[in-house]
Amino acid sequence: MLAIQESIRPSADLRNHYNEISKQCREGKEAVIITVNGRGDTVSLAYEEYKRMKARIELLEILAESDEDVKYGRTAPIKDTFDDLRKMLREDV
Repeated sequence: MLAIQESIRPSADLRNHYNEISKQCREGKEAVIITVNGRGDTVSLAYEEYKRMKARIELLEILAESDEDVKYGRTAPIKDTFDDLRKMLREDV
């Protein structure tokens, strides 16, 4: 599993050192936790890292749904599935 590095910065740093924080997120592939009054408030991370995390979450959700389908017997033989797909493709032609 991929662990992302984290650092903690006060909200004043976001105002006063935005470029530095942005660079830290992009180049260091770090998540920067912004605090307000000493408590975690917001997380900043590079857009590319956000997209990767979002894709991983979406994949995990699909896998969890698939696992549930198997658990409750909501499956079909692969031959039937491919036969249905072939039929659908022929109908579109």
